[in-house]
Amino acid sequence: MRISGGKARGIPLRVNSKSGVRPAIETTRERLFSSISTLLPKARALDLFAGSGAYGLEALSRGVAEVTLVENHRKVFADLKVNLAAVLKSANLEGSVGKLVHRGVMDFLRTEPQYPYDLIFIDPPYAEISRLGAQIFKLLNKKNFLTPDGRVIFEGPGEQVLQFTGWKLDKVLGKEKRGSPVHRVYRIAHPLPDQ
Repeated sequence: MRISGGKARGIPLRVNSKSGVRPAIETTRERLFSSISTLLPKARALDLFAGSGAYGLEALSRGVAEVTLVENHRKVFADLKVNLAAVLKSANLEGSVGKLVHRGVMDFLRTEPQYPYDLIFIDPPYAEISRLGAQIFKLLNKKNFLTPDGRVIFEGPGEQVLQFTGWKLDKVLGKEKRGSPVHRVYRIAHPLPDQ
């Protein structure tokens, strides 16, 4: 498990094997980042359910201006700190461009964001997608977590196609079949009405 491109290419990422973290496969990450490369320069990124930080740290290595990584699991968060430090050092970046938040994702999304993000990566535990997916997208929209032209990149199982109110599916990267991870890229379709 390592950073696949950019200034920190080749840097290994620590993953606690007993934590239940399902790291983003390097080849699928490579395909994703090739597809969104024009969105990366100077973007602000948010990585929810960050785990090892594979998405957010890959984005940082490849040129986003800053990334915020949100992770609640204590041992996973400790590894995430180590991974962020390694990427910052390898890429010769200031510490301020990587922000760590030790908090549950739903709790984090109920607060007002410091600013809207250009890219939001979401890689939740697959068992939680049905329960949390709609709530996550509703809060992202309601609390204005995403810039008007921003994108949400959502990883999930290929067979689980989800539609979210107020969101437009922009593209699908990967094969929509059982057992295959797929990236679905969403944009805001229209603001949700106040509730």
